[in-house]
Amino acid sequence: MGAHISIPMYQRAVKQRYRLVGLKCLKCGKINFPPKAGCKYCGNFDQFEEAQLSGKGKVYSYTIIAGAGAPPEFSEEAAYRRFYPVVLVELDEGPRIVAQLVDVEKDQVEIGMPVELVIRRIYTEEDVIRYGYKFRPQKINS
Repeated sequence: MGAHISIPMYQRAVKQRYRLVGLKCLKCGKINFPPKAGCKYCGNFDQFEEAQLSGKGKVYSYTIIAGAGAPPEFSEEAAYRRFYPVVLVELDEGPRIVAQLVDVEKDQVEIGMPVELVIRRIYTEEDVIRYGYKFRPQKINS
């Protein structure tokens, strides 16, 4: 198994993991995600407010992970799919997030592709299914 995350630590991150809640710095106005004790842009430690992120953005960069290169916690999926795209998404609100891209073939991934957040199963550890965010191509409403 790769990086271990205890059940209590995992549960503390549910708000950001499932609801995509960041912290807006009231000093510089930028949104920090995931939330940290201080603003990574200006160093402020005092003035923040919660910021609900839309989960919509664009692919800023990407790579394709082959089965042999997958971290141990993703070995089951890598064996099943043989590859999967991992993207750096620039959210509409500014923060960039690294996540798996789903519901797409590897030759369909493009920089600038509009994507949206989905909550999906990531892996199982200690008999607990771990869910988290992934992205998929954005569905365009007709």
